[in-house]
Order: sequence, then C-alpha cells, then structure tokens
Amino acid sequence: MTALNKEQQTEFEAAAFRRLVAHLRERSDVQNIDLMNLAGFCRNCLSNWYREAAEAEGVAVTRDESREMVYGMPYEDWKNLHQNEASPVQKAAFELNNPHK
Repeated sequence: MTALNKEQQTEFEAAAFRRLVAHLRERSDVQNIDLMNLAGFCRNCLSNWYREAAEAEGVAVTRDESREMVYGMPYEDWKNLHQNEASPVQKAAFELNNPHK
C-alpha cells in the first residue's frame, strides 16, 4: 500500500466525500429509505456526520445547514421535489433492518 502523509489522506478522503455527495445529488431517484435498507445510512446520516465533525472542531453547524450541504438545496425543497412515500415493502424492510438501533 502506498504510504500517504496525513495531508494527502485528508485530501483524498475529502475528495471521495465530495464525489459521493455529488453522486447522491445526481441520483435523486434513489430514495433515502432505499439507502437505509441497503447500506444502513442515507443522506441525512451524511449530513449528521458532517455536522458532528464540524462541532468536534468547535464549529457550530445547524442541522439545516448540514443537510443543505449534502442535498444541494434546503431539505424541504429536496423532499418536495424528489421524495416519494415509502411503500409498505420499504417500510417493512426498514423496520426489520433497524439501521438506527
């Protein structure tokens, strides 16, 4: 494995994160519940992790600010444009997987 210095590691991790966020913005057809059921995390989780990282460094970031960073727009706007009602099958899988417990 190539040895990376701390700065390179951080730079590459940040680039991967930005690419993941860009990909999720492009794939608005993928619902958060599908992400939760398949991967155990969703866009809201990413925004929470972002906010927690900022707060750990003493930077106050609101939930709305971190969500807008991930969604590329206010969360309520994204929900109105892209979020569908979860199907009974999706809801059952979510309850079975219990990703937040």
